[in-house]
Amino acid sequence: MARPLRFRHAPGRWTRDQVRRDIYDDLDRNLGATMTTPWFKTPPGYEGHRFEMDNGDVALFLWNDEEAYWLGNTETPKCLWNTEKYGFTEVPHGVSRWATRELTAQLHDESPWLEPYPHLSWYFLPVFLSKDGRETTRTFFREHAAGFPDATAEEALEYFDSFLRTGVLDDEREVMAGKLGTSEYLDLTRMTAAMGEFNAARVLHDAGYALEPEISVSTGHAIDFRAEKNGTGTLVEVTRPLPPNRRNAGTGVAAVRDTAETKSVGQLQEHGGGVVLFVDCSSFPDDDWMAVRSEKPEVHHRPAVVFRTRPDGRTDGYTKGSVPLELPF
Repeated sequence: MARPLRFRHAPGRWTRDQVRRDIYDDLDRNLGATMTTPWFKTPPGYEGHRFEMDNGDVALFLWNDEEAYWLGNTETPKCLWNTEKYGFTEVPHGVSRWATRELTAQLHDESPWLEPYPHLSWYFLPVFLSKDGRETTRTFFREHAAGFPDATAEEALEYFDSFLRTGVLDDEREVMAGKLGTSEYLDLTRMTAAMGEFNAARVLHDAGYALEPEISVSTGHAIDFRAEKNGTGTLVEVTRPLPPNRRNAGTGVAAVRDTAETKSVGQLQEHGGGVVLFVDCSSFPDDDWMAVRSEKPEVHHRPAVVFRTRPDGRTDGYTKGSVPLELPF
């Protein structure tokens, strides 16, 4: 499975003849390629080309007398195989901004239904245009409402776009977006679980907490978030049960118990305490959630928060144990 889009950096002088010989000819020979003028003006001091492959792949190449940058969802030309890879925030701002404009225009040309959601488009751009995941990640939002039951794609897209517009997770974009995955196979379980972290993040953000994702702990694990308010930080781990209609047997109550137990006797048990478990039931239809809400099943870990959020922003839930967080339920 290919990773989210990253730049390749090639130090040294480049010329137009070299770009045609080592980049274009390689791509055209292997895939069939067209070398075109960029859609947007390149950063000062750089020349650039777009490469559009016969199979729908696209790549960008930017160069000058000192260095070059490559970014694409296609095979890498042989001359760039041993180059270092960098994220969007690790290359010069002008380079990143230009590539983002080029690829966002590409994304909206291919999937115009994403254009009304600019921050979501930007946030998930490294996976929406990844080599293996560009079809599955978009399908997840358009045909599966990003894991929300009984919701339209537009409702789910607006929900996540409105949250991402706050900028609270901008600094962690590449890590968080990458959790959606870049597989050519549609893995609803993994993708839905990834969006559970965004649901939990929104609950915490709406409650006034600053968030830091991916907290390394002494057991070698990474806890999903540190939520901080008034100088006090609380570790939060998120899990998301499959809805009963996607389980072999059982009810919503059983789903909550089983999923939380798996998390509790594994990673959280090794950590030895000090973590609040968030159980995201946002995949549950109304009837299943109401049964859980009524029974309030134990989750084999305390403190814990069991919640369900809807695309209109409504959130309901309950707690177990002494939760050191100020939440609206």
